[in-house]
Amino acid sequence: MGLVAGRAAALRGAVWNHPACDGPSVERLRHELALHPTVARLLVQRGLAEPASARKFLNPSLDDLHDPSRLADLDRAAERLLGAVARGEPIAVHGDYDADGVSSTVMLRRGLELLEGDVTHFIPERLRDGYGLQAETVERLHARGIRVIVSVDCGIRSVSAAARARELGVDLIVTDHHEPDAALPPAFAVLNPRRSDCTYPDKDLAGVGVAFKLVQALCQRTDRTAWLQGFVKLAAIGTLADAVPLRGENRVLAKVGLDRLSGGPNTVGLKALLEVSGLTGRRIVSDDVAFQVAPRINAAGRMSSADLATELLLSTGASEEAHAKALAESLDAENVRRREEEADIVAEARGVIERDPDIGAQNLLVVWAEGWHRGVIGIVASKLVETFARPAIVFSVDGEEAHGSGRSIPGFDLLGALEQHADLFIRFGGHRQAAGMVVDASRLKELRRRLAGYANEHLEPEDLVPRLTVDAPLPLGEVRADLLRGLASLEPFGRGNLRPVFHAAPVEVSDGPRTIGKRHLRMTLRQGRAAFPAVAWRAAERSAVFDAHRAWHVAFSLGEDTYKGNHFLQLIVADAIGHR
Repeated sequence: MGLVAGRAAALRGAVWNHPACDGPSVERLRHELALHPTVARLLVQRGLAEPASARKFLNPSLDDLHDPSRLADLDRAAERLLGAVARGEPIAVHGDYDADGVSSTVMLRRGLELLEGDVTHFIPERLRDGYGLQAETVERLHARGIRVIVSVDCGIRSVSAAARARELGVDLIVTDHHEPDAALPPAFAVLNPRRSDCTYPDKDLAGVGVAFKLVQALCQRTDRTAWLQGFVKLAAIGTLADAVPLRGENRVLAKVGLDRLSGGPNTVGLKALLEVSGLTGRRIVSDDVAFQVAPRINAAGRMSSADLATELLLSTGASEEAHAKALAESLDAENVRRREEEADIVAEARGVIERDPDIGAQNLLVVWAEGWHRGVIGIVASKLVETFARPAIVFSVDGEEAHGSGRSIPGFDLLGALEQHADLFIRFGGHRQAAGMVVDASRLKELRRRLAGYANEHLEPEDLVPRLTVDAPLPLGEVRADLLRGLASLEPFGRGNLRPVFHAAPVEVSDGPRTIGKRHLRMTLRQGRAAFPAVAWRAAERSAVFDAHRAWHVAFSLGEDTYKGNHFLQLIVADAIGHR
């Protein structure tokens, strides 16, 4: 059943999809696990109709993790690292400059240090070094005496770097989660659950998840499994930041890690990061990582050097507390600068698309300009996808080269599209939904024409209509404490386990809407005697819609807001349709 926004006044114009639900399965789950009926329904709709699987989903633990040896090349990598530690051979961890890569780098470096290994790390600077593991970096590390390099969250397509390591006698261990080419790099070991010959059950681990499996193996082989309770905090941050599906091991790492972050004690680095993010003294949920913690870590790699965030997260002793606080404040300042830069480029990119029908009329949007900051073009691409409901690629032109970042919609394989036009690129890589690339700037118009043509052939008009899954009806008068406790047990929310969306009607806007922060709407929604504060993110341009009707069908989630230290429930409006 679908309720189509657009037949009456609508806030966002999405198609509402109402998933079917098996009533007997809901009743069985509700009875056997003593669940709120709505929570039981949500579990069934998420494919967790069996009590055993639902119980495991609601109460994950590190005991649920798979044996790391099931990951191809894991044993070979672990034994090589333990041998290097025992012999005092210098080891380098090569990371990436996003939150997934930084958390992976810190985790593996810290683990090897605790095992008394001689270890350092290297994270490329975006503007100076480019993305990923390069042959030149291998040479620089070899010149410093490094004999073992472990890449985290990168390296799966670094064939030339792996070949150079072999020539130099450096043992390269690649740990990555990005899609591999048909041929793997000629490294000492390649850990990636997406390898075609790897039978590991969880294919969707983030980069930090793959690194965690290596650390798990090191801890098991040295009888230090208690350390995993600390490392899982970093695994949670990287996993949630990378927006991988929160099922299986990803859910275990995210859930257990968030619980450990919330309960503490934390290192001085993590403590300072949580403090500057406004999260001290509260239960930390997935949205806190996605919107507060991860952007600050990412801001370092986007705007300056990821080593700012890495140094912060490596700060562990009480003597480093003042330094950690200063680093956290620097991260916060970089994040403010990132937001300002992002807003300027989004406005410019939207203007290009809206003024030029030859660009805006295509099923895939490609825009570029000189001077756009390479550190934020990925976020800009995401904003364009959100605004125009179609894939988008944003390029920053720097002399003869253009560096691009793309984001997609669920029905379009962006990496597959790039692979079909591989001759256009100097290099590229990524996933179905996100990719990075470098091209000769002189070929940008050709690239736009060919990729847009490909998308026009492979996407139908209905693919470009925003869709909203509405999980269950929920009158506002039924929003009570027992439901909120049940919904909290489904956390963490994210891809693969989306925050539930409910439907109530008729609902009145009894106060507002008022614009806040230039981009958002705040209001009070009332149904009968029940009234709640509500917010509609990034909806300020649509505020006039509420003038058309007195009552509404409202699709909403339940969230929490904080004001002057007080926490209160608010509705997060996903969409609204005029009620007739």
